[in-house]
Parts: sequence; C-alpha cells; structure tokens
Amino acid sequence: MALTLPLLLLVSVSIFEFGRAYQTWEVLTNAAREGARVAVLPNPGAGAAEARVRSYMASGQLANRDAATVNIANTQVDIGGGGTASASRVTVSYPFEFMVLQPVAGLVAGGSTLGSAFNMTAIAEMRNETQ
Repeated sequence: MALTLPLLLLVSVSIFEFGRAYQTWEVLTNAAREGARVAVLPNPGAGAAEARVRSYMASGQLANRDAATVNIANTQVDIGGGGTASASRVTVSYPFEFMVLQPVAGLVAGGSTLGSAFNMTAIAEMRNETQ
C-alpha cells in the first residue's frame, strides 16, 4: 500500500491535470475561431474581435484570462491555382499553470523553471468576407 498509493495518486492527479489542460486548449482554440469569425466581417468595429475572444474565454471560465494576449493580423491565404485572398489571423496566448503538478515539480527540481507557467497558443485564420 505504501508503494502503490503514491503512484495511484500521481496517476489520478495527472489525469485530472492534463484533462484540465486539454479543456483550456479547447477553449482557447474556439475563442480564436470566434475572434477570427468577427475579424473577417466586412466592417468589424474597432476591438470587436478581441472583445469576442475575451468574452468566449470568460464563458469558458478561464481564471487568468486578463493575462492572455490577443493578436489580430491581416494576412494572405492561398486559395488555389496560384491565387491569394486577404485573410485575418487571430492568435491567442494564455499562461497555463498546472495546479498540483507544477508546484510538486518545482519542489523536486529545486529552483528550475520546471514548475513555472507555460504559454498555450491557439491560432485561427479565416478568409475575409467582401461586400
């Protein structure tokens, strides 16, 4: 029991932590898609795409969403046959931190960056609509 219980707890906590990380990544990916969808509209309001991204992150219940960075850029996409079209790319970066695994890793590693937060990034690119 003394040997297997810590391993069982480590596996259980890891499953929960990586499940939470995957859920956060899904929210970021969908938030980037929502922002790109607003950015490709013919006349989006100033800051409308970023507001939509942050709104989606709020509804996804991301705790530290104010620390996220949202970058909206105009770009070109290949539409086949050598042609290109204007597009919008939304990049969302979010500092993610494991609740249990990172503090434990920081204790074990002894001062390394193993226990620090890392940035999750999601990118969505869509072709602009024309009037």
